Amino acid sequence: MQERLNDEVCQEQQEPPSIRLHDSPVIRYLYLAAGFAALILAVAGIVLPILPTTPFILLAAACFARSSKHFHDRLLANRIAGPIIREWIEHRSIPRRVKRWVYFLLAISFGSSILMMPSVWHQVMLAVLGIILVVFIWRIPVRDLPAVP
Repeated sequence: MQERLNDEVCQEQQEPPSIRLHDSPVIRYLYLAAGFAALILAVAGIVLPILPTTPFILLAAACFARSSKHFHDRLLANRIAGPIIREWIEHRSIPRRVKRWVYFLLAISFGSSILMMPSVWHQVMLAVLGIILVVFIWRIPVRDLPAVP
């Protein structure tokens, strides 16, 4: 009995419970396609001010976790996206430095976009979208990372 319990604990430590491939191959292909679509949108979000990058990366990670262990592991191994995804999986939070970086990029991208828009209607629309994004990001919990000795 104790041996079986130890085996279950070891299995839980090796692979997080959120990584479980879907049983149906058709659904796995749909998740895989959605994961690649989210990844493409995340890459587009790097240069487009309206598209947020981080939520699409998290969505891609969730889709890959249900469709392909290979692509999920590759996304987690990425030096930029991997730590953010692991932080979200383990603690449902983002590091404070990432949140500050997001606020800075939002201010730069939305500020420059608002200044370039000739129509007041578009400027107001962008300002409202920016405020909605800031409130959304503000509500995400922050976890301070331990200091490296």
